[in-house]
Amino acid sequence: MSPQENEQLARYVLLSGYSKQDYIISRLLQRDIVVKGNPRTYKALKDQLTDVLAELKRLETVSSEQDELLKLIDQINVTIYGFKTQSS
Repeated sequence: MSPQENEQLARYVLLSGYSKQDYIISRLLQRDIVVKGNPRTYKALKDQLTDVLAELKRLETVSSEQDELLKLIDQINVTIYGFKTQSS
């Protein structure tokens, strides 16, 4: 695993609220990742959104180098949508 892939995995694990082992097992078995809102996942979302906002402010245009940022934004969106549908 490259350092970039490891960082991406770590972010996704934080956003999921799962342990790293449970997250990897669920993904390998193609199970849905069901995020349950708790203080840890909310803090992870807040921190990631803060990082994304800082990066977007720094960028003038999105290039292929920022593809990982777009993937992270998509993952955050999926997670937030999951919170919304769970609370309904």
